[in-house]
Amino acid sequence: MTDSPLTRDAVAELVKTQLAEILEKSPSEIDLALSFADLGADSLALIELVEAIEEQLTPLVGEFHINDEDLEGLTTVQEAVDYVSAKLAA
Repeated sequence: MTDSPLTRDAVAELVKTQLAEILEKSPSEIDLALSFADLGADSLALIELVEAIEEQLTPLVGEFHINDEDLEGLTTVQEAVDYVSAKLAA
């Protein structure tokens, strides 16, 4: 694992905070085990989430991009956190 400026917990907080803002919820309402569908996140909300994560991480780690085809396989908040964490560690 490379030296990422963000721990898995920090990535989880980033994803939860950005998703909460997009869905107009409190971050405490965003449980990692919930699916995006359970949270009421549609495909547009997920695109907004990806853009927000990329915008937040690029200044910290250099160019950070989530591929559209990778996004299709992510169904829960935890999967998104795991994906971003793995991509940061690569």
